[in-house]
Amino acid sequence: MSGNQHDYRTRDIPVQGGTLRVGIWGPDEQHAPTILAVHGVTASHRAWSVLATQLPGVRIIAPDWRGRGRSNHLPGPYGMPVHADDLAELLEQCSAGPVLVVGHSMGAFAALVLAHRHPGRVSSLILIDGGLPLQVAPGLSDEQIVQAVLGPAAERLEMEFASSEEYRNYWRPHPAFAGHWAPGVEDYLDYDLQGEAPHLKPSPSYAALAEDTAELHRGTSLLTALAQLSHGVLFLQATRGLFDELPGLYRDDYVAHWAQTLPRFDARPVPDTNHYTIVMDSAGAAVVAGFITDVLAASPALRTPLS
Repeated sequence: MSGNQHDYRTRDIPVQGGTLRVGIWGPDEQHAPTILAVHGVTASHRAWSVLATQLPGVRIIAPDWRGRGRSNHLPGPYGMPVHADDLAELLEQCSAGPVLVVGHSMGAFAALVLAHRHPGRVSSLILIDGGLPLQVAPGLSDEQIVQAVLGPAAERLEMEFASSEEYRNYWRPHPAFAGHWAPGVEDYLDYDLQGEAPHLKPSPSYAALAEDTAELHRGTSLLTALAQLSHGVLFLQATRGLFDELPGLYRDDYVAHWAQTLPRFDARPVPDTNHYTIVMDSAGAAVVAGFITDVLAASPALRTPLS
């Protein structure tokens, strides 16, 4: 299920080169509190379906990135500036004012670049286990970084599956989901597939993933956005990594360094979560929803009319 079925719908928003598929949860009231939710590098908007069940009364606008989900037909170029401009165009058509932007994993990088390139569209940022430059060994190629950081999440893009159940079984042994398998995970995985059985393939474009990784690795958009950061940031840190390992994607001392470096940067760990379950498991999503609710409650201006 995609959150509560009665309040979930999709829209196709015109952007450069085609249309961006957008999932929307929440009420239709024009003054409902609203967030823009930006998923990770190989994910889709359905990564937010569990969180949506934790935020009744909140409108969640969540696109499939260019090159992912039902937006995978959109052509390049890719990279954070392009994704940021897509997000700004989405907000231009769906929002009458600045919104709270919530980004998970690489979605947090895109959220930062959006805030830098289009500051009037963003009121504040919640970055979920992403957004800070990744600590990778020097001298790695773009391909090596993709494999080092994402591993099987990237490898699956070249695979073919006979059915949704076969695809689910491919993911079941993943340590991140041990003890956390739930209908929200299955909904996310089923949406990820495209084509006709028995020739189903994951929807993200590997070319988009590689170009996004290369732009972050060698480009300047993220570092410029961080250096010129003017929005308040709440950084939510998963305590375990992509494979449920310790330490997580970000070490505590590294996060502390950025907390001292950046203005208006507040970092909070979310205990007993990994990089996936912080948003895709009900316990992690409940904690994240609590932080979102607090930010919305503290900012009446975030109750903006939407089309």
